Amino acid sequence: MPELPEIVCRAREMNEVLVGRTIRSIEVLQPKCLNVPVEQFRAGLTGAEVLGVTHRGKWLFVETSRGHLLINMGMGGEILLVPRDRLPEKWRVRFDLEGDEALAINFWWFGNTHFVAPEKLEEHAATAKLGPNALDLSLKEFAQLLAGRRGRIKSFLLDQSKVAGIGNAYVHDILFAAKLHPLRTIPTLGMADIERLYGAIRTELQRSIDVGGAWYEVGLNGERGGFRRRSRHRVSGRKAVPRVRDDDREDQDRVDFQLRLPVLSGFPVVAVGFVRRSGRASSELLTE
Repeated sequence: MPELPEIVCRAREMNEVLVGRTIRSIEVLQPKCLNVPVEQFRAGLTGAEVLGVTHRGKWLFVETSRGHLLINMGMGGEILLVPRDRLPEKWRVRFDLEGDEALAINFWWFGNTHFVAPEKLEEHAATAKLGPNALDLSLKEFAQLLAGRRGRIKSFLLDQSKVAGIGNAYVHDILFAAKLHPLRTIPTLGMADIERLYGAIRTELQRSIDVGGAWYEVGLNGERGGFRRRSRHRVSGRKAVPRVRDDDREDQDRVDFQLRLPVLSGFPVVAVGFVRRSGRASSELLTE
């Protein structure tokens, strides 16, 4: 599933090659991915000029002269800019641009392409409820979001209405880098914990952005991202056992905890082990 790093990279690419171009025609092979009838979708965006592309959470916001095209890649897929005479084998929605190119969008599962009329963006239910982008927050704003919360920190990070853009592909690396157990409750976090977590969010997401996002997602030109499971993920996708543990209280009992992570077809099931103790936490990566 594309998360904030992949969406940032797609928005950057689309800004580079789509701004100023006009959508000449639209073909839809999967109407269920739309939010309006096919003819209304076509009428809304045909003839529109692309003005800019932004992102929020896992959504791409393509602003046009006739409203917004909103894209959510669901569990993954491809957005490819290709010659019209060399379309990919699979696509769900196609935008023919002026000239001889087309933007072909394919979803693996649960993707969406929505049309939102001018000045109606706040009424789009799926994006109106999103929280701020994870990388747009200051430390003070992040601390304020956590203030008064009572749930577990992992659940908070995955809640798109609180902080947008983080999913299971990156949350374990973030928590491991921050030396926080995923079941740690928010009221137990001190300011030092919050500062470490804030820094880990920025560092871990930016590491992926810097190399084009995850290796299983592709850019507009079809090239894969450079963030690979074995060489770059600290925890996710590894067969080692990461341990979050307290070095100050060796006499304390420890709680071993394993997560069986659901993965996409073709990915191994990964066991992630944690150790939780009271006191100051640290982390290390131990082989099984």
